Amino acid sequence: MLRMTMLPAASPCILMVLSLCLRAEATTAFDLLRETAVSYSGSLPCGGWDCECAFGRQKSCCCIAQPLFELEEATFTRMVGLWEGLSHLNSQIEELTAGCKIAFTAAMLRMSGCLGPFNSNMSISYRSVSLNQGNGYNPALGTFTAPHAGLYSFSFTAYSSVGSAGQRLYQKVQLMKNDQLVASSWEDNREDSEDSSTQTVLLQLRRGCQVYVELMSGRQLCGDTRGQNMFSGYLVYPFSEQ
Repeated sequence: MLRMTMLPAASPCILMVLSLCLRAEATTAFDLLRETAVSYSGSLPCGGWDCECAFGRQKSCCCIAQPLFELEEATFTRMVGLWEGLSHLNSQIEELTAGCKIAFTAAMLRMSGCLGPFNSNMSISYRSVSLNQGNGYNPALGTFTAPHAGLYSFSFTAYSSVGSAGQRLYQKVQLMKNDQLVASSWEDNREDSEDSSTQTVLLQLRRGCQVYVELMSGRQLCGDTRGQNMFSGYLVYPFSEQ
């Protein structure tokens, strides 16, 4: 009876002793494995890892220092390449867009009489200039000269009023590019005493190309007392000349 009572009380002590023994054996086995790996003079299949570091200095291991250093170098080299590429691209953009804020708006001076008719086509001088960025427009000649190659948008409005019904409304104006006809607007009747129309076009211009509006021979513009005959344009985007 006494023997049966002492056995359960001794069980925890026995288990603790066995646990300590097993832990000691495990520690001894790990130390043995570590010593064997460190002292091994042959080549180990570490895949570029520092096996001595892995087994000898586990708390502050530097096993992937070399791969990380190589990755850092590759990343830095790539970043330098990207920076150089961006700098080159920025230089190209600045070269292409330098001085490319180009736009103008001009109107004919107000008049109660008529402009024309003339014996030949006459370039219209829009002298009332409200905008001339880039100084491409010459109000004395009524001519726009492209300061930079690119795609441009141009608009012109032709307005005329002959005063009363029954009088002949006889107008025709046309947009010209280097003496070539691009677009036109006209009116020829006795039913309307007043008429207005607007044209807008996109043109590819080289540097130095000229664009202007002319009044056809024998035609006239009359009664523009509010400056409604207008000519305007702007650079949509530049491009390099080949």
